[in-house]
Amino acid sequence: MPFYETVFIARQDLSDAQVKAISDAAEKVIKDAKGKVTKTENWGLRTLAYKIEKNRKGHYVLIECDAPATAVHEVERTLRLNEDVLRHMTIRLDELSKGPSKPIDKSPSENEFEKEAA
Repeated sequence: MPFYETVFIARQDLSDAQVKAISDAAEKVIKDAKGKVTKTENWGLRTLAYKIEKNRKGHYVLIECDAPATAVHEVERTLRLNEDVLRHMTIRLDELSKGPSKPIDKSPSENEFEKEAA
């Protein structure tokens, strides 16, 4: 089976338990279709590059899996129908990543700007 990576952004006003419930629902769809979830990472609440539906921040979650294409289509459909998900994207991977992923850190100039604004 091919490898896939899905990242979704949930609304900023959700609790960690609600975000976990969304990712658990996606994992259940994959497992029901005889797929295997290899990694799930919650990147936490991060600032968005631009406002999406009046949200400046969002909860980022990464799911890597080894699943059939039908399972991935169903995961995308459930994420699209969920009103708490702002954006989602799935890409096909040649091979699974090893170890934890590295979310992009803020540049020092952005940190200085945030300090001045506060």
